[in-house]
Amino acid sequence: MLRSFDGTEPQVDDTAYVDETAVVIGDVVVEADASVWPNTTIRGDHGQIVVGEGANVQDNAVLHEDAELRPSATVGHSAIVHDATVGEGALIGMNAVVLDGARIGEGAVVAAGSVVTEGTEVPPSTLVAGSPAEPKAEVDDPRLEATADRYVELATRHEETSERLD
Repeated sequence: MLRSFDGTEPQVDDTAYVDETAVVIGDVVVEADASVWPNTTIRGDHGQIVVGEGANVQDNAVLHEDAELRPSATVGHSAIVHDATVGEGALIGMNAVVLDGARIGEGAVVAAGSVVTEGTEVPPSTLVAGSPAEPKAEVDDPRLEATADRYVELATRHEETSERLD
């Protein structure tokens, strides 16, 4: 569901996929080939939210305030990104929380269930884990680079083959 707020409507590129059960409100930009999956909430009522080209926001995730997902970023199932920046090709794991002013570097990974506290800077290509999240290892996994591409393909398949059955 796309909904305006205070006179501002979400902007969704024609090539983006937004599931009909997702809620996208207000000052939100969903760029080319990005995808927003079932039951996700992206609420742009207190700053702009940008879902960059080829980025994906998976089921039940929440984005709020001045959140930015740079191209090919992934936000996993039930994760929260609040007033933070997720770098190009970075991955936020399932049920992870990224708080105000945090910056996740290009190609970095926030492990599932981790909490990135306010103002934290995660270096590029670094795996962080825990609560609060701390660096654990360098990331060197070619499969990670393909995550966003897989979601672009999956979104296309959903767009072409999904059919409401009620």
